[in-house]
Amino acid sequence: MSKGRIAYQGEPGANSDIVCKQHYPEWEAVACASFEDVFAAVEHGDADLALIPIDNSLAGRVADIHHFLPTSGLHIIAEHFLRIRFNLMAIPGASLDTIRTVHSHVHALGQCRNVIRALNLTPVIAGDTAGAAREVAEAADPTMAAISPPLAAEIYGLEILATDVEDEDHNTTRFVVLSPELVRASAGNGPVVTSFIFNVRNLPAALYKALGGFATNGVNMTKLESYMVGGEFAATQFLAEVDGHPDEIGLARALEELEFFTTEVKILGVYPADDYRQHQPRR
Repeated sequence: MSKGRIAYQGEPGANSDIVCKQHYPEWEAVACASFEDVFAAVEHGDADLALIPIDNSLAGRVADIHHFLPTSGLHIIAEHFLRIRFNLMAIPGASLDTIRTVHSHVHALGQCRNVIRALNLTPVIAGDTAGAAREVAEAADPTMAAISPPLAAEIYGLEILATDVEDEDHNTTRFVVLSPELVRASAGNGPVVTSFIFNVRNLPAALYKALGGFATNGVNMTKLESYMVGGEFAATQFLAEVDGHPDEIGLARALEELEFFTTEVKILGVYPADDYRQHQPRR
């Protein structure tokens, strides 16, 4: 794919910016204030691709993403995993003794509770991790600190007071890349992930029957999440991900059986599995 513009949520130095730099170094990374703005940038032609976080190993699914994916008209074409590393940073001259408040995204604050408690800091929610670093730099207040990725300290001229302050060393976020064009990975060329949504019929055991085809056809389901549709408690939509390609006989049969017990099945993407998956233990 030729280089272009890739949109992400956050400010320069955010984890999404880091992923863009790692995997799309020749692309222009476009910072957006919200996830909605990221989707809009691609939909309106202001960016060619979107990169969004979708899951975190500590916090679970990223809020709001499931609202945008089904109706965005965008397709998942890639996934990337990033080991999340947060540092505690403040303006030059500040120290662990001077800081009183710590600013960051709500998820980052939740992932760094131990250091916040140990230092008796008051958490303050910011729009994103890199934005928190910028705000601390602009305030020039030695009582303020930020929990942000290491790159943010470099960009905004902050000093790092403590490194790797996240509670767990397995803190990892999964990002997906979205494109307005459907680009499917080819079958038989390495591990593939297929993401799709479906709505089950409002019948007894409909979900059990809908998922039965994946078990009987030997398809490994790695993700299944439910969401209410239109505020109705009886209407449920599911986001699912499986190992395999729809052209492979097992998954093809499972998806065919799924249609008997659902009102809608929509493939969101068929894309190469990130190498990170191969190093995860089977449980």
